[in-house]
Amino acid sequence: MIRGGLMRLENLSDDIDSSGVNRITINDLAEALNLTKGTVSKALNEYSDISEATRLRVQRKAAELDYRPLAYAQAIKTGKVRSLGLVFQTDSERPFLADFLTGVSQTATKKNWSLTVASAVSEDEVLSTIKRLIDERKADGFILPRTKVKDARIELLRAKNIPFVLYGRTQDQTDCAWYDIVGENAMCQAVERLYLLGHRNIAFINSNVEYNFAHLRLQGYLKGLKKLGLKHDDNMVLNGVMTTKDGENATRKLLYESCPPTAILYATDVAALGAYKVASELGLQIGKELSIISYDGVPEGAFANPPLTTFKIDTKKAGEQLAALLIKRVNGEAVELLRETDPAILYPGESDGSPTVSSKELSCLLEEAKIVKNLTKKKGSVYDD
Repeated sequence: MIRGGLMRLENLSDDIDSSGVNRITINDLAEALNLTKGTVSKALNEYSDISEATRLRVQRKAAELDYRPLAYAQAIKTGKVRSLGLVFQTDSERPFLADFLTGVSQTATKKNWSLTVASAVSEDEVLSTIKRLIDERKADGFILPRTKVKDARIELLRAKNIPFVLYGRTQDQTDCAWYDIVGENAMCQAVERLYLLGHRNIAFINSNVEYNFAHLRLQGYLKGLKKLGLKHDDNMVLNGVMTTKDGENATRKLLYESCPPTAILYATDVAALGAYKVASELGLQIGKELSIISYDGVPEGAFANPPLTTFKIDTKKAGEQLAALLIKRVNGEAVELLRETDPAILYPGESDGSPTVSSKELSCLLEEAKIVKNLTKKKGSVYDD
């Protein structure tokens, strides 16, 4: 009885829309193209066994005839709701969220898919939200941004056999498709750039190494040091820096070392922007006494004084690529064919340059600055009294 009811709904939905108006069906489209219904369906859903020429031909004719499949009918026929899932954790800064969502949604729309977006305040809530969307059949697969070295979201989706693609990479790459920017190469390139400018004491302020991007960027920094024959000093690497305030504190800590760096490489722009306040309070000119290079290309960096030298990423393109990859994965394409990377592009600002002082001279300048700062504080307190 249930099966018969579903069949009647399927047949009805092929011919009319919810208002009872006759509409172009997949049968009409197949007849106009002189192709089988199955071939047309596969072409519209971008199955890998359909040639590019046939896919484009079908899509052009569908647009010409204004063919639009009804979502609920498609769900009954294919078991798919033609929706991409995306769950963000809101306890961290995401400077490019708008561009990223634009890229995902535009690609989904072009391919007649929808996008289901949710947010959560913790990792546990992210997992429970993904489970709910699966149980409620709100998404056929998920885009997982900001991947971790060991990621509970990946484990969950693997266990439930739900398609997913990563914005990033992860330690265990089994069944993983991804689009990623090769940040480790950018960090190595940044070390080389600073070396050619004349810097020999180059520090690295990193994000939380549980995130795979931070792990890779640290490896890129270390590779750059090794390539150039520079000694690695554990005191010149600080991990877990996630905010501008964290960046401020980490920069101050490095500069107060007995042999301070003349250049600092930051894993994120958000952290790098904290250096500006520290440089100002210590009387240092960024790009001269202290050089900095970072990664992300946030708009604030271009308006900093001096403008930040940074590696930019195209987050709109990332969204577009991830949506396309997930649709292919939902349609059964081999995961090994769905792994794409792009390089980060360096946008030179004025925050890096040839060092005007040595590390030893910088230490003396900073010591003088600290003495002046302490005297000013003491005078201020006496005056206040």
